[in-house]
Amino acid sequence: MSSSPRVSKPSPQPAPATPPVVTPMGWMHTARFLTTAAQLHHLPAMDTPEIAFVGRSNAGKSTCINTLTQKKQLAFASKKPGRTQHINLFALGKQGITDAVLADLPGYGYAAVAKMDKLRWQQVMANYLVSRENLKGIVMMCDPRHGLTELDDILLEVIRPRVEEGLKFLIILTKADKLTRAEQAKALSIARLQAGGGEVKLFSALKKQGVDEVAKLLWDWTHPAEGAAPAPVSSEPPEEEPEALDE
Repeated sequence: MSSSPRVSKPSPQPAPATPPVVTPMGWMHTARFLTTAAQLHHLPAMDTPEIAFVGRSNAGKSTCINTLTQKKQLAFASKKPGRTQHINLFALGKQGITDAVLADLPGYGYAAVAKMDKLRWQQVMANYLVSRENLKGIVMMCDPRHGLTELDDILLEVIRPRVEEGLKFLIILTKADKLTRAEQAKALSIARLQAGGGEVKLFSALKKQGVDEVAKLLWDWTHPAEGAAPAPVSSEPPEEEPEALDE
């Protein structure tokens, strides 16, 4: 009597690898220098969503970018405010693939800069903000101890038509650690009235306040098809008046 042929069992197949979870903060940390341009027409035409950082000189723009990306010298902070007169682009994306771009625009309003240079750069920035096709959002830096200035208001008027058409807009109140919580709450209320439908966030590079929130917001702006990232714990002050922050 012949024995039945032995049937070999198939080897177990390895489970498919789970793709790594990309967090907004991890994504921000991929930032790397892309290019710089002294004139608008020198910027490369791109399809990748772009987020512009703008603000008065000394408002903390470079510090904010470097804190978000955890790269101390990614955004150049000149020892002479107002002297940096280039648009600098930084690429974001895992494994060297660019899926978003940060644009660092020159600080404006510094008194020591020659009037002709001021006018030239105001025009370059205005042209960029109204004509850059892949611009997805604008982040404006504001020192809440001084509030929005006349030049900030002019910039808001320049971008208002694009914001009404869907351009994302955020005001970051930098150096929030310099304020008590009651002062932070007041600054938030005032800035929200001035934001014209944009969002407002408190931010402190020293205390790391608002860092996760801003990173998540920028991720959501540039990755709408992938769904919103998990919300971080809010850093906004409570409604009741608590103790003052340590200076």
